[in-house]
Amino acid sequence: MSRSIDYGNLMHRAMRGLIQEVLEDVQERGLPGDHHFFITFDTAHPDAELADWLSDRYPEEMTVVMQHWFDHLEVTDEGFAVTLNFGDAPERLYIPYDAIKTFVDPSVEFGLRFETQDEAEDDDQPTPPDDGPGGGETESQPETERQDAEVVSLDRFRK
Repeated sequence: MSRSIDYGNLMHRAMRGLIQEVLEDVQERGLPGDHHFFITFDTAHPDAELADWLSDRYPEEMTVVMQHWFDHLEVTDEGFAVTLNFGDAPERLYIPYDAIKTFVDPSVEFGLRFETQDEAEDDDQPTPPDDGPGGGETESQPETERQDAEVVSLDRFRK
C-alpha cells in the first residue's frame, strides 16, 4: 500500500488559516494603514450566503473589496461574515474559507490563489479578468492593482 503526503491540501489549509488570522486581527483592530483586500470566492459554494440578486448576477464567482467601508465583520473557524456596500445597498455576506479562490492585499503586493485540480489542468490558458462588484467604496477591481500583486499558486508544484 503506497502512502504519500498531500502537500497541496496541507498548504491550502495553512493558507486559509493565514486568512483567518488576518481577518481576526482586522475584526479586533480594523484595517491598518493602506491595507485592503480583494477576495474572490465561489458564489455557488453550498455554504456561501449572499443575497439572491447577487447570486443571480454572479452565479459562479464574485470579487469583493474590503477597504473603506465594511461593517459587522465576524470571523469563525469555518469562514467569515461581513456587511459590504453595493451601490449604497448594504448586504450581508457569509464566505466560507473553502469558497475563497483568491485573497489579495495589493497595498503590500501579497496574494494567495487556491486552485482546484480542474483549474490546474488549464494553467496554460490565460484567466480573463473578473469584473465582480466591490464592497466598500470601490465598485470593481482595477486591473492594474490585480497585476501588481504577487499571486502564489501551489498547484503547479503538484505531481
